[in-house]
Amino acid sequence: MNLKQLEAFVEVAEGGSFSKAAKTLFLTQPTISAHISALEKELEVRLFVRNTKEVNMSDDGQKLYRYARQIVDLEKRIEEEFGAAKEEGRKCITIAASTIPSQYLLPKILIRFRERYPDEQLRVMEMDSSQVVDQVVSHVVDIGFTGTVLEKKHCKYIPFYKDDLVIIMPNTEKYRIFKSNPKDISWVRQEAVILREEGSGTRKEAEKQLKSLGIRMADLNIVASIENQETIKKSVANGMGISILSRLATEDEVKEERILAIPIPYADDGRDINVVYNKNYQLPASAERFLKIVKEVYLNER
Repeated sequence: MNLKQLEAFVEVAEGGSFSKAAKTLFLTQPTISAHISALEKELEVRLFVRNTKEVNMSDDGQKLYRYARQIVDLEKRIEEEFGAAKEEGRKCITIAASTIPSQYLLPKILIRFRERYPDEQLRVMEMDSSQVVDQVVSHVVDIGFTGTVLEKKHCKYIPFYKDDLVIIMPNTEKYRIFKSNPKDISWVRQEAVILREEGSGTRKEAEKQLKSLGIRMADLNIVASIENQETIKKSVANGMGISILSRLATEDEVKEERILAIPIPYADDGRDINVVYNKNYQLPASAERFLKIVKEVYLNER
């Protein structure tokens, strides 16, 4: 047996779910199942009793859990002890993030990481999703945060937050009428549209979701492509046109009734915000610790 197998066992035992354990440990569900099967084969016992709704420990599983929990706790104590090494032994964690995760999700992670590891250094750069992935592929940064998945070699994406896009509009009588029938957005073809810049994950996801409704980019009257979403929101509020942005980015303006917002209909459960890294390179220990903080802060909310 090995430590990874015991970690998987403890997560399944405590969460009662193979899928939850997979998300928590940044592994696939088949990998978790393989770890448990290997343990059961080596120990010649059955560790879990499974049915369609839940996973419970067997008597042997409960015996193993007492030891496995101690081993996993000891591993964490060792990590914390050696993670508190002098600053000379540390590497500055370099992070590239697209607009939405950078402005609305990363701050919470950075605060938690700073509380846990006050001597660690971080360098965060904001750019569009395409640039984030290029930085990860080129191994210029340790970790990236992006609102879209681009098929590039060696990239490992881990979804950690569900976001959805909304159509934002001036708060006028005309658009209040449109808002009253949120399932019909055929009217967007006749409106002036302001979009995020090329390469933006928000723009790519908007294009994908509109296409699923039979609305192509070529059908739209795109009057401007703007990188800064604050500029977009102010332009919409002042009547320049409509736009599509992350719900996270528009919550304050909608609450204050400066703009109106409706979700893109039939968009399922939103889009994934992902953390991405280059699987061809070993992450430094400090970056591994940072990924664990991402898990602590957001994965339990999924």
